[in-house]
Amino acid sequence: MALHFEREEFAARLDRLTASMREENLDAMLLFAQESMYWLTGYDTFGFCFFQCLVVKADGAMTLLTRSADLRQARQTSTIERIVVWTDRTNADPALDLKNLLSDLDLLGERIGVEYDTHGLTGANCRKLDNQLHSFAEMVDASYLVSQLRLIKSPAEIAHVRRAASLADAALDAGLPLIKAGGDEADILAAMQGAVFSGGGDYPANEFIIGSGQDALLCRYKAGRRKLDENDQLTLEWAGSFAHYHAAMMRTVIIGEPTPRHIELYEACREALDAITAILKPGTTFGQVFDAHSDVMDRRGLTRHRLNACGYSLGARFTPSWMEHQMFHAGNPIVIAPDMTLFVHMIIMDSEAGAAMTLGQTYLTTADAPESLSAKSLDLIIAP
Repeated sequence: MALHFEREEFAARLDRLTASMREENLDAMLLFAQESMYWLTGYDTFGFCFFQCLVVKADGAMTLLTRSADLRQARQTSTIERIVVWTDRTNADPALDLKNLLSDLDLLGERIGVEYDTHGLTGANCRKLDNQLHSFAEMVDASYLVSQLRLIKSPAEIAHVRRAASLADAALDAGLPLIKAGGDEADILAAMQGAVFSGGGDYPANEFIIGSGQDALLCRYKAGRRKLDENDQLTLEWAGSFAHYHAAMMRTVIIGEPTPRHIELYEACREALDAITAILKPGTTFGQVFDAHSDVMDRRGLTRHRLNACGYSLGARFTPSWMEHQMFHAGNPIVIAPDMTLFVHMIIMDSEAGAAMTLGQTYLTTADAPESLSAKSLDLIIAP
């Protein structure tokens, strides 16, 4: 079987989940998030774009409801023993199949947690789910139960993240020689993604971000490529991905001579990142991390040019985003603990000056100071 962890680790994760379910008085969980299924069982698929659900009872029994196309996928990649297939057909309502399954599992009238906040449960399917189950059982929004358990990484998970981080470094090494006047974004992107693949890595959960000129001020991937000018700026956000675990990085590279504004914005990014890494340790809240970022940016007069978040937790994620739920934004009460993998990014987009600057790295929290998982310098990169 194509498992990335020992069965004992999966069993320990199930024990943690059922313990949390008991604390919340849940008789069962309906998992729709693909990363939850992967973390709990190893189940690896992009079939979550259709209706599928992993039912976990409080006694640890698990049943997967999925389509025929994913039957063998589940058998080959997971520890799931019981798999039920719902049939594709005109006007199919797989939520009814789920209701029948829950009845077979003797869950009528019980208290059931649901992962609502996930791309694995579309609005249309959610309406079908609620329509079928509103009078069947007490439905509770438990979107973050597994997500919170996944925040602290096991030694085996950390090993995968370290491998992902080495692939992120390799991607930067592959792309840098191509970043120069006349260099083509297409070649840079191909080299960076190719380095991850040739190193044994995976597709990332979202596209690498690449943009130059005015597009360097964008925070998302967009279609279309251009060649670099003699004096230009190139924003890159990418991640190494191994066994679906991510380690992200972010840089704005200056081609030619940096403007005084670029230097000013880089210094702000570096100061803010240093302020964060000084407190990125147990006892600090995610909200306090954001405050450290905003304090530096606002003091430098960059309030309207900064973002309202400066990073998030990373782990095993699936399309369309490698971001986990837990973000560094104002007021977030989540407390940092050892063995979290956290991506910290400084992003300044000055549309008035047409200048972009970013700086981002993934860190592993420890009992004290964080460990950068990248071996690369944080210095401003200036290409010829």
